Amino acid sequence: MFDCEAEYTRVHNYFPACASRPVIGITGNFSEGNCTVADGYVRSVLAAGGVPLIIPPYDNEEMLLNTLHRIDGLLLTGGGDINPLFWGEEPVRELGGINFRRDRQELLMVRLAANRQIPVLGICRGIQVMMAALGGVLYQDIYSQSPGCCIKHSQELERSCPSHTVSVEEGTLLNQIFSGEKKLFVNSFHHQAVKEPAPGFRVSASAVDGIIEAVESTEYKQMIGVQWHPECMILSGDESMLPLFEWLVDEAALYRKAREIHDCTLTIDSHCDTPMFFDQGVNFHTRDPKVLVDLHKMTEGGLDATVMVAYLKQLERDEASLKAATAKADRILDEIEALVEKNAAAVKIAYTPKDLYQNKRVGKKSILLGIENGYAVGKELSLVKHFACRGVTYMTLCHNGDNDICDSARGHNEHGGVSPFGEQVIREMNRLGMMVDLSHASEKSFYDALEISSEPVICSHSSVRALCDHPRNLTDDQLRALAAQGGVAQVCLYSGFLRQDAPATIADAMQHLQHMIDVMGIEHVGIGTDFDGDGGIIGCASASELINLTRQLLRKRYSEEDIARIWGGNFLRVMRKVQTGRY
Repeated sequence: MFDCEAEYTRVHNYFPACASRPVIGITGNFSEGNCTVADGYVRSVLAAGGVPLIIPPYDNEEMLLNTLHRIDGLLLTGGGDINPLFWGEEPVRELGGINFRRDRQELLMVRLAANRQIPVLGICRGIQVMMAALGGVLYQDIYSQSPGCCIKHSQELERSCPSHTVSVEEGTLLNQIFSGEKKLFVNSFHHQAVKEPAPGFRVSASAVDGIIEAVESTEYKQMIGVQWHPECMILSGDESMLPLFEWLVDEAALYRKAREIHDCTLTIDSHCDTPMFFDQGVNFHTRDPKVLVDLHKMTEGGLDATVMVAYLKQLERDEASLKAATAKADRILDEIEALVEKNAAAVKIAYTPKDLYQNKRVGKKSILLGIENGYAVGKELSLVKHFACRGVTYMTLCHNGDNDICDSARGHNEHGGVSPFGEQVIREMNRLGMMVDLSHASEKSFYDALEISSEPVICSHSSVRALCDHPRNLTDDQLRALAAQGGVAQVCLYSGFLRQDAPATIADAMQHLQHMIDVMGIEHVGIGTDFDGDGGIIGCASASELINLTRQLLRKRYSEEDIARIWGGNFLRVMRKVQTGRY
């Protein structure tokens, strides 16, 4: 006899131990009014250590977003054909049965999961859905449309029996998952297939006739698709395909941990140039393709706050040009304030660390105000107070060109460092509680400013000269001097400052960050993306992908405390110190 009370007690006592396991959403099939999921998917996820959650097909977009918010990984299952109208083709006569309701939901779900950096494994139909959703091309029927197709891809053997082999490309993630195996024995139940991978994906396995059997992301999105049915193997006790599910569960666990860290940590990007696009009619409340930073992308990437700067190109320094520069800085600050007011339900300007924490508590994003280029104050010391009263958090002393404050890293050494007027500006910024930003400054200007400033200074978006020899980057001696003074250097995600021989990736950014930590210590580093000012790299191309940096830090075994320092704690320490007495 089943003892209900005993079972309840046993499971209740065990529950806390399994509560932290990652949740894997499994898409359900739909036919004849019923949602079904093959047992192999559930058993494979369980064997890999995940918690399976079946997602039935439905049309409610709000509920779909809520579902994605509650899962840590997504498993796209097999099933019927995909309607070719979804990728702009008319159906061929060989097309099989389709399910419009399932197609629509899953194609949308893949896009949304990719935006949120959720790990995804697509199986059979799942690989096809993934590629169709992200811009790939499919065969409706490989036998009539692919001239190279010559082997049977829809076996009549028992489902757990392999029917052909696939060759795995060396150096791929799939190759790594299967411990370097170059050939896998797989089963096969399909006549649709991937013709061309989506942008940002590569082929990682093929059949002997050239049919694509696996794809994976090349942009640090944790997404893999396979054409065979690995879940069938476990039903016969064969665990040879379990590594695929273990990969998904492991990545889901890492994603879950990263998201938990972002939930309880104040995350700050110390430099973005989004106001440069305001004249293009940016809609900050939507996922606007014109910019890399908006409310949707900040939410997807787990970013709480960003410093939006009023950027001023260095132009002439006659009286009229200087007045125009000041007016432009004020106009951009006005535009930032107007943007925030228009989106007041979701975003608020923060002037202090206290404001930042309060905004996060009530679920609002924060915008801080900055000025990029002291050209904004021209030769008028009183303008420092003017901008401080407007709530400007920091001012970059110069940009690409010498001004009346100091020499630039891309200038002509006009002053031999900081000018006498620049010394006054720095002291006035100290007095008024405005942070001094030395990104773009020449080395002599850098050292002069450190000597002049009575407060710690920042480099809001700078990288490492030892790894990328660019005049905008900081030498190791500069990093040490900055740390000795109590300041912070925020690694910049501009490709040309990370490497110059190839497009930079998130791995390059991590190398620069690690070098800064090795030289300065963990207390003096942070992140300043330079998004919308040419910042953005493979793997961290917009605010929506910033959570990938946290995943990388977790992979390198950084503690939650250290991750919190990097994501804003160090920047806030300097901000508090500088603002003492200002507010």
